[in-house]
Amino acid sequence: MGVGTKKYAWVIVAICLYQWLCMANARKSVHHNAQNDEKLRCNIYEGKWVLDNSYPLYDSLACPHTRREFDCLKYGRLDHQYLKYRWQPHNCDLPRFDGKTFLRKFRGKQIMFIGDSISLNQWQSLVCMLYSAVPHIKILQQGSGSYNNYTFQDYGVSVLMFNSQYLVDIIEEPIGRVLNLNSLKNGDIWENMNVLVFNTWLWWYRGGPKQPWDYIQIGNKKLKDMDRMHAFKLGLTTWANWVNTKVSPTKTKVFFQGISPSHYNGAAWNEPKVHNCGNETQPIKGDTYKIGLPQPSYVLQDVLKNITKPVHLLNITALSHLRKDAHPSSHNGLKGMDCTHWCVAGLPDTWNELLYTTLIT
Repeated sequence: MGVGTKKYAWVIVAICLYQWLCMANARKSVHHNAQNDEKLRCNIYEGKWVLDNSYPLYDSLACPHTRREFDCLKYGRLDHQYLKYRWQPHNCDLPRFDGKTFLRKFRGKQIMFIGDSISLNQWQSLVCMLYSAVPHIKILQQGSGSYNNYTFQDYGVSVLMFNSQYLVDIIEEPIGRVLNLNSLKNGDIWENMNVLVFNTWLWWYRGGPKQPWDYIQIGNKKLKDMDRMHAFKLGLTTWANWVNTKVSPTKTKVFFQGISPSHYNGAAWNEPKVHNCGNETQPIKGDTYKIGLPQPSYVLQDVLKNITKPVHLLNITALSHLRKDAHPSSHNGLKGMDCTHWCVAGLPDTWNELLYTTLIT
């Protein structure tokens, strides 16, 4: 073979190699783009409930940390099908919650739920989900009342609950209890956490003896009352400003739990009327595509748009709306009908699976 022929052969080889590399990169790019497209197509909050006999994730009767308000099996609930539903997004699958993986990933970290009794509901669920994965390790319990801390000592993981019905402050003054929509002093505690899950709404329309304040303060003005939805937005805006100025995204992941529906006289906003949730044993049929949202959800979304720091909306509203069967009703260890909170085990486990999915992916 002559010199010219050899050079020509090497040119051919080089061209073929270049074309092969280009095709390989194109295939890789197509695969990568397909994965990205799949992630974009998959909204984990849009889907439906499906029966799955591998659920529940744990036996609530074997969890010694469940408060009686949520312990439906202990207090006489006989139908168990409400425990057998799994949330199925339309275009992907949620990873199954793995308590040991969660504890390893967050070794030495602090996860805090901040809000009202709906936050307590989710906190209780996560404690039981983790306990069921490591039932023999020591849990250090600290605090009581408005502040609770369960530390899984072998991992150094703390799961905390901080009770704050409005997030903003109620301050004792000579004239009485003042709900100050511009004041948020407890943030000094919150900002030291690694994961924050906020929630508020349940108490904003409370009145009468159950209302925990006497006046509302905006700036220097103290009012006997005002439009509660507007007050809700102002309080959320104070919280949003705190996130913007105090939270370090490199240290702390921030979530806000969507509005949790109740099912007295039907669903929270668009279900045909029923007396209460007492005899409900199945979810509402259908999926989240057909469900509108209540007004506070839109207020929350408007406030979140103005936050410059990363905040993930744990958008549990529509999927929880479908679960009119998942409330404690009369099986709550207390007197009365509860169609606001949720059984543990039960729906809050799904909230924590969604939280888990967002944290580990």
